[in-house]
Amino acid sequence: MTSPGQVVRRGAGRRAAAPDPVAEGAGAPAPSRPAKVPVRKVPLRTRLRRDGALLVMVLPAVTLLAVFAYVPMLGNVIAWQSYSPYVGFLRSPFVGWANFERVFSNPLFLDAVQNTLVITAFQLVFFFPVPIVLALLLNSVVTPRVRTTIQSIVYLPHFFSWVLVVTIFQQIFGGAGLVNQTLRGAGLGSGFDLMTNPDTFLVLITMQSVWKDAGWGIIIFLAALSTVSPEQYEAAAVDGANRWRRMWHVTLPALRPVIILLLILRLGDALTVGFEQLILQRGAVGADVAEVIDTYVYYQGVIYGDWSFAAAAGLIKGVVSLALVLGANKLAHVFGESGVYRRS
Repeated sequence: MTSPGQVVRRGAGRRAAAPDPVAEGAGAPAPSRPAKVPVRKVPLRTRLRRDGALLVMVLPAVTLLAVFAYVPMLGNVIAWQSYSPYVGFLRSPFVGWANFERVFSNPLFLDAVQNTLVITAFQLVFFFPVPIVLALLLNSVVTPRVRTTIQSIVYLPHFFSWVLVVTIFQQIFGGAGLVNQTLRGAGLGSGFDLMTNPDTFLVLITMQSVWKDAGWGIIIFLAALSTVSPEQYEAAAVDGANRWRRMWHVTLPALRPVIILLLILRLGDALTVGFEQLILQRGAVGADVAEVIDTYVYYQGVIYGDWSFAAAAGLIKGVVSLALVLGANKLAHVFGESGVYRRS
């Protein structure tokens, strides 16, 4: 027989051994995150053997890019020299940062920078949204057959050279163009010459850019719109959204990544605003409104033979353009978009 004291001690032992769910919940360790699976690095020899056929396929393109894009970058050394093509850059004297000082102290170069920024800002406001608006109209209003016809007609000028584009505008808006002849024939005055008017030069080159390149932008935005599921439009229509609401809440969010990407590329190209287009019309309207960085560098380097000055100006332009691309891409990451690239 067991005594009452032994029964109590045994019961106390059994009670102490019983699990306490509250105590276990308080003392249990927090669930740990799943550990990352280590990725085994493939040796270089294995990767070359595996991707050898692909590497051979891209080798010609890489060779062309290296020969015509990266090797010529070594010539930027003349920006720190008093370069003469007769002695070469190996024998040209080194002058340090003197050419860059000349660039920043040259009022004509600063005027060219100002014209470049004004043209870029004007076209960013009045030209960049045009393909977006046209793509939205074609996507939501026009039937597929009419849409394809209009898209082909609008896209055709993209294949025209700037010589042909300027010639067509000259035949229409020039002093002896179609518009002036029509006005004179109707007795509405002597007409006007849009092609030689410095005050309307910004409007002229923007009209030319819209007519030539809007079709290319339409194709890009229509391709982005083709990825939108029709079920999203149907769901928005069931919820009571009209056409404008569906465009605002479904179509534009689908276009936002493409718009941001093209805007970044446009900002990176801000200091390059159509060399051929402007140099063809520079003599008609004057250098005060048509001189940009590219035309100024061309005249200083090729025409006047100041190669070092032109190289320094071009190098400054390249560095600023790179900074604009990196800054705009970083801003895109802040707003949650991928931009041009994103670090893994």
